[in-house]
Amino acid sequence: MRNILKKVFAAMIALGLILVLTGLSENTAKAQKRTPVEIQILSVSDWHAQLDPLFGGVGGAAVLSAHWQGDRAVNPNTLTLTAGDAFGASPPLSSFFNEEPAVLSMNLMGFDADTLGNHNFDRGTGHLQQMIDIAEFQYVSANLANRDDNLTGVKDFEIFDVGGVKVAVIGVTNPEAPTLVFPGSFGTIEVTKPHVAANKARANARKAGAKVFILVAHMGVTGFDPDTGEALGPLIDLAGMVGNFDVILGDHTDFQYSGIHNNALVVQNESKGATYARTKLVLDPFNGRTISRDTEFVVPLASAVTPDPAIVALLQPYRDALGPILNTVVGDSKVEIPRADSCGNNIGRTCESLVGNVTTDSMRVTYGTDFAITNSGGLRADLTCPTIDIPTDFCPPFVPAPYPISRGQVLTVLPFGNVVVTLTVDGALLKTFLENGVSAMPAANGRFAQVSGLCFTYDIDAPAGSRVTGAVRQHADGSCTGLPVDLTAGSSYTLATNDFMAGGGDGYPVVIGQAVTRGLMDQDLSDHITASGTISPSIQGRVVCTTSGGTACPVTLP
Repeated sequence: MRNILKKVFAAMIALGLILVLTGLSENTAKAQKRTPVEIQILSVSDWHAQLDPLFGGVGGAAVLSAHWQGDRAVNPNTLTLTAGDAFGASPPLSSFFNEEPAVLSMNLMGFDADTLGNHNFDRGTGHLQQMIDIAEFQYVSANLANRDDNLTGVKDFEIFDVGGVKVAVIGVTNPEAPTLVFPGSFGTIEVTKPHVAANKARANARKAGAKVFILVAHMGVTGFDPDTGEALGPLIDLAGMVGNFDVILGDHTDFQYSGIHNNALVVQNESKGATYARTKLVLDPFNGRTISRDTEFVVPLASAVTPDPAIVALLQPYRDALGPILNTVVGDSKVEIPRADSCGNNIGRTCESLVGNVTTDSMRVTYGTDFAITNSGGLRADLTCPTIDIPTDFCPPFVPAPYPISRGQVLTVLPFGNVVVTLTVDGALLKTFLENGVSAMPAANGRFAQVSGLCFTYDIDAPAGSRVTGAVRQHADGSCTGLPVDLTAGSSYTLATNDFMAGGGDGYPVVIGQAVTRGLMDQDLSDHITASGTISPSIQGRVVCTTSGGTACPVTLP
C-alpha cells in the first residue's frame, strides 16, 4: 500500500510539474505574441518621375533607393509607399520614353503600393494600363466608379503582412482629377467621394483581417491658417471625415507636413523626392493597437550614399537614346536670347529679359490666358545655342544668325521640371503677384517677375508691397499702350504661372489649391518655338522701374 501511495504521489508531482511548465510555456508564447512590433513606412509625395537628382544633389531614383536600402537594413518590417503622380509631368528621361523608366525604377526602388493621381491619367487609360502591367507593386484606389471596366490590376486596398501584423493600404484619387486632364482621359471612370470610399474600404479590409490601416491619398495641404498656424487643405479635410486610420499619406501639393488629425498621423513630403518621410509605428501585434508613432523627414543627399547601381544601369540606355532627341533643333531666332536682362545683369533678376518674354509668351499663348508670370530664378540659361562650340551641349556647330534653339537648350533654360498652372484671379491678387515680383529690388532675387500680356510700372523707392503704380494690357504687336489693367478686387483675369510659384515659392501667394495643372513648362516652350518658326523677341517695357527717391533706375549690378 505504501508503494502505491508513493507512486500516486510521484505521479501527482509530475503532473503538477507538467501543468506548471505548460502554463509557463503558454505564458511565454503569449508574452512573445504581445512583444511590440515596430513598422517603418518610407514615403515620397508627388514624385513626378524625378529620376535624376534635383539641383543641389538631392533625390533621384538611384539615390533614394540607396537611402531606403539602408533604412530597410535597420528595420526590415518596412512598407514603401507613395500617393499618386509618381509619373506624369515628368522630366525627359521618363516622359520621352512613355514613362516606362519611372515605373521600372520604382520596381527596383522597392515600392509596395501607390494610388492614382490626376497626372497618372495624362495619356489616358490605355497608357495607364501599360504602366500598371509593368509595375511590380500594387495600385490602389477605392473611389473610382467603373474602375474595373476601364482598368485591370487596381484594387480598393492591399493587405501586407509586416512583422506578423496585417497592414491594409487603401488608396483614394483626388476628386477634381478628371478636370485636370484632357476630356476623355478617364474613360468612363468617375471619381466618387474619397472619404466615403475610404471608410468603406477600411471596413472591408478589417473584415479581411487587417489590424493596421494606412490611407494613401492624392490630396494635399494647401496652406496654413495665418492666425492659428494650423494646416489647411483637402488632405486635412479628408482626415477629419475618415475614421480609425493609423496613418494618412498626402500628395498633390508641394508641402512638407506631419501632424495628428482625428487620431491619424497625417504626413506629406516636399515634391519630387526633395524629402522623404521615415514614419515609425510601434504596435501591439495582438490587436494592432498603436503604442507610439512618429515621422522623421529626410533630405536624401546624393553625397551621402552610393547610388543604387541597378538603377544606374537601368537608366543608362535611356540616357544614351536621349542625346539624339535633345540635339533636335526646334526653331531659331533672329537675335540672341540671353539669360541676361535688359539692365545687363547676367543672371536676369532685376529687369525684363528676352528669355523671360519668350517663356511667359509661351505660357500665355498655349493656354489662352490673359496674362502670364514666371520667376526669373527659374530661367537658368540662354535660350539660343552658344556662339562657341561646346562638345557636351545639345546644339549643332555654331553658324551665324538665325541662332538655333535645340530641345536640349530649352531644357537648360528650364531644368526643374516645373509645370504650368492656370487659374482665375481678381485684380487685387494679380497686384499681389506683381508686388512680390519686385519686392526684393534693388537686390537681385529669383522672385523678380517676368510677364506676358501686360506691362507694369513700379516705384523702387516705395515700401515693398506698395510699389506697383499701374499696369496696362499689351497690344497684339507687343507694345505697352493698351487699356489699363484693373488691379482691384472688382476685376477678374485668367493667369498662367508655374507650380513652384503657385505653391508659395519665392514668396508668391499660395494658390495651388485653386489652380489647374497643365503641361511641363519646357515642353510648352519648345512647342511654342516650333509653332512660331523663326522668332525675334525684343525688350518692350513690360517691367518699368521708376523712383521717387534716391534709389536709381534702372538697377545695374556691379
